[in-house]
Amino acid sequence: MSRPPASQALARFKVLDLTRVRAGPTCVRQLADWGADVIKIEMPEDDGGMGGPRDGPDFQNLHRNKRSVTLDLKSPKGVEIFRELVKRADVVVENFRPDVKFRLRIDYESLKPINKRLVYASISGFGQDGPYRRRPGFGTLIEGMSGFAAINGFADREPVLPPIYLADGVAGIYGASAAMIALREVEQNGGRGQVIDLPLLDPLFAIMSPQAANYRLTGRVKPRTGSRSTNTAPRNAYRCKDGKFVGLSASTQKMAERTFRAIGRPDLVEDPRYRTNADRLARADELDAIIGAFIAQRTQAENVAFFEEAEVTIGPIYDVTQILEDPHVVERELVADYPDPDMGTLPMHHVVPRLSGTPGSIRTPAPKLGQHNEEILKSLGLKLSDIKNLKQKGVVAGET
Repeated sequence: MSRPPASQALARFKVLDLTRVRAGPTCVRQLADWGADVIKIEMPEDDGGMGGPRDGPDFQNLHRNKRSVTLDLKSPKGVEIFRELVKRADVVVENFRPDVKFRLRIDYESLKPINKRLVYASISGFGQDGPYRRRPGFGTLIEGMSGFAAINGFADREPVLPPIYLADGVAGIYGASAAMIALREVEQNGGRGQVIDLPLLDPLFAIMSPQAANYRLTGRVKPRTGSRSTNTAPRNAYRCKDGKFVGLSASTQKMAERTFRAIGRPDLVEDPRYRTNADRLARADELDAIIGAFIAQRTQAENVAFFEEAEVTIGPIYDVTQILEDPHVVERELVADYPDPDMGTLPMHHVVPRLSGTPGSIRTPAPKLGQHNEEILKSLGLKLSDIKNLKQKGVVAGET
């Protein structure tokens, strides 16, 4: 399926990106993918902020569609130039410690007098207030504290932290949504900006609902159950004949009955031990053994074809090599090769979600450090001689 022609629905917005690591860059990338003019402001000695090498796929995916200018915000001149950029900006996204941004006078209260329309997003581990506001905000800490790790894994083993940047990714998407809400408010209701307080903890905890409500109401704590569900059975990951796995979820009464008939055990439909979902949950070990034995006789592809024919909800559990070869993934271009000045082409995860009328796009690779110094600083009225002088003084670095 070809994607519709790209638009730039957010092209009228200018975003100043002061963030590092992942949550902030993910938030800003969402805006950049829909055309926002994102200026990535980097310290002259910037190392990329845990995004890996600048020409690597991680950094490229996080910082595509952005421009880069270097500014030493520890110098008065660097802050002066930043404030000039703020006058023309719609959004600032930062993840500094509170004491740092106040000391540099780049906090919201310091910037509000020069741009009352400014939307100012502060990303942190635990928020701008509360007893933990000064704690470091690494995703691993959040994935543990949020309760996610406690329910992830198997009951007889230790909690499992996610192997991806989960807390950062979730916070980044929430942040982009919040920025759009705040920009809408600026346009619709008087033109005043506001602060977005975006901790990593709150969004990850929010998507784990309704655990808190269930505990408050029942006193029960959700246990680690591996790939099983605490709500329905059968549901698990099953090993196939070729050593690969499939995921099966019979989450309704009709689907459970359909599963039993598909594996040649229609007797289980009326068996009082498995008749209701509550019965099946109480005997999940027995059900898994029965279903697992059937699945173990066939390869992954054979199981998927067989159960799909029987209209049972099943799917392959892929590793990355398989998902990249899947015809559905290929046709929808979830990953595509884009031109890269250094590598020729670079695989990029495509823009998500897909909008029919105003789709996002990948227009430019991640910038080199200070790649757009000259064009950005000239837009503020600086002359080339001024820019060269700033570079000599170490206020800017990189390409000029």
